[in-house]
Amino acid sequence: MSITTEAPVTRDARDLLTAEELAAVTATVQLNNPGMTADVAEAITLEALKFEAACAAHPTARLKPSRVVDEGWHALILHTRVKARLAERLGRFVHHVPEAPDAGRHDPHALARAQEAIEAAGYIPQPAMWVGPTDTSIPVAASCEHSPPPPEGTCTGDCSNTGPN
Repeated sequence: MSITTEAPVTRDARDLLTAEELAAVTATVQLNNPGMTADVAEAITLEALKFEAACAAHPTARLKPSRVVDEGWHALILHTRVKARLAERLGRFVHHVPEAPDAGRHDPHALARAQEAIEAAGYIPQPAMWVGPTDTSIPVAASCEHSPPPPEGTCTGDCSNTGPN
């Protein structure tokens, strides 16, 4: 993957949503993960927002979320109006193409590439959110991680979820 970077900028993912929108998506993460604290749910949501921004900034990079980040990304997807407004702010709608979970398809380099793209988009990724599918240090309900396109993976669509609008 070739991600070109400009001068380092540190952006705050909180600026991508209104406080009300952030609270709503965070509440969905927390609701889907009984016992999760609000601060962990918010951290997951913020990381999903960084991922979304990276996908929008690098639409051909074929980025994939970690299992933890995917939990926040799915919560964002459920808030269709919030996601549509976010797409307007980012200048691109980031699509999601679901596939059946399979930890055996894990590509450890994919998570590093996603973090590089987040940095290139001006955000600081939180490494604890970008662990492999068998790491349960942050327990989430999500059990999926997206695979690369064939021949490596089994997905026949745009598994990166960053394809054309």
